[in-house]
Amino acid sequence: MSETAFVLIVGADPEKGQTIADRLKQGGHACRLAAATKEAVESIRQRPPDVVVTEYPAGKKLNGRQVFQAAKQQSPDTEVILIVAPAGEAAARAALAEEGSLRAFDYLVKPVDAEAVYGKVAAAAKKAIAARDRRMLKEGSPDAYNFEGLIGQSAALAKEIKRVGKVARSKSTVLIVGETGTGKELIATAIHKNSPRAGKPFQVVNCAALSETLLESELFGHVKGAFTGAIADKKGILEAADGGTLFLDEIGDMPLPMQAKLLRALESGEVQPVGSHSTRCVDVRFVAATHRNLAEAVTEDRFREDLLYRLHAQGAIRIPPLRERREDIPLLVHHFIEQANAENNLAVEGITSEALRKLTNYTWPGNVRELRNIIEGMVIESEQPMLGVEDLPDGLQSTTDIVPVSTPSFAGLSMAEVERLHIINTLRLTDGNREKAARILKISPRTLYRKLREYGLN
Repeated sequence: MSETAFVLIVGADPEKGQTIADRLKQGGHACRLAAATKEAVESIRQRPPDVVVTEYPAGKKLNGRQVFQAAKQQSPDTEVILIVAPAGEAAARAALAEEGSLRAFDYLVKPVDAEAVYGKVAAAAKKAIAARDRRMLKEGSPDAYNFEGLIGQSAALAKEIKRVGKVARSKSTVLIVGETGTGKELIATAIHKNSPRAGKPFQVVNCAALSETLLESELFGHVKGAFTGAIADKKGILEAADGGTLFLDEIGDMPLPMQAKLLRALESGEVQPVGSHSTRCVDVRFVAATHRNLAEAVTEDRFREDLLYRLHAQGAIRIPPLRERREDIPLLVHHFIEQANAENNLAVEGITSEALRKLTNYTWPGNVRELRNIIEGMVIESEQPMLGVEDLPDGLQSTTDIVPVSTPSFAGLSMAEVERLHIINTLRLTDGNREKAARILKISPRTLYRKLREYGLN
């Protein structure tokens, strides 16, 4: 399935241009015809196209080179397909070899077939729309952020990120609550990096991965002979974290006896190695995380109430699951594509709107971690410059999962900012089709174009 695009067809033969336009419209594209340079340039100024198909390089009424340059100057994301006579093929190849924004996408030699033009336009549209989407994702939303690797624009996550900044500056213990894969360790790292302890040790212990005996030894250390295999004294992670931060991941899985010992360390700042009768003082900031409901665990006698109160002093930071902030998915997808490109020395350009729609509508039980793993696999295995539906895992290609769009909070935004965001979201809904967006917004295409220019969204 090709991307829906706005295509400007520029040529001196109106009949041939109409034949091409009819074929493109059958494929779902919006088209406009122009027979002369002035008309084409004016059309580009009024509404920058996704793709330009133009005769090249020049004629009496039509200067294809000027049309090409006008399109690229007005909209660098626009892709240009050249139609040349056999004698002009060298000029077309030169245009394909240009560096930077003045490079043509491809060319066709006359006589051209409408079906061949359709094929070229489909490929060019994918590239143009992906480039536009990347730019809009980076520049389009005033609420988009990347805070210590936490990427999004949703109000739900932004609220918690704001709290992270506040609690990071305090000395209090912090509890982070969220489903598996939501990024709890990223939050803990952000708290440490933005605290007065930044630059000091940051230690991590997964409480669910160790038995009670091993967990006690890991946290508090042990002395030689404390148990079978203790052939030497070992410093615990609490001592190693002295002056810095200790992140206790999945603290809800910590055995009850260990919870009592941890509470003593929290209250006294003292640790007693296994097998030792002496204590050592440490200065450690505790950050804990869990995917469990600790209040429920308290009622079931699986978690100490006094430890929960100690951890919950400032209220928990709650990381929303990905299905509750699906407006962040496009930003995350493009971030993970760039990340996978850099890590694997690849050059995937982006993702098609249809594939992105599938990803956005999925329920993501594994949250951001699952999304990152899927995108990395797609980038590594894809043989095309654009990730498509065919690159998705089998379970996602046919998914019918629908995640309702959460109601965004516009509190604190001006009316102009609200309108700008509404236009951006409507264009995303229509895959960038401006005519459909104008109909949904109940305004004329001319009014929509004016607002796009006004808000810098061209």
